[in-house]
Amino acid sequence: MTQDELRKALQELNGERDAVFIFEAAHECRVANAMLIPDEPDHLVKVSDGKHIYIIDSARVAWIKIG
Repeated sequence: MTQDELRKALQELNGERDAVFIFEAAHECRVANAMLIPDEPDHLVKVSDGKHIYIIDSARVAWIKIG
């Protein structure tokens, strides 16, 4: 998955839904009340729970559950 594809898939994250990321060869990452951070000059895909920022490696994402 490319960064652009991942960013498009995460557009629904507006702070009202949780997201679970499963990465290849890693544990799952749960982000409560996840919000997609708008594209910044570094072009990294970032989500936040309001307390922390999570940088998502689009090449390692196996699947995502948004609920």
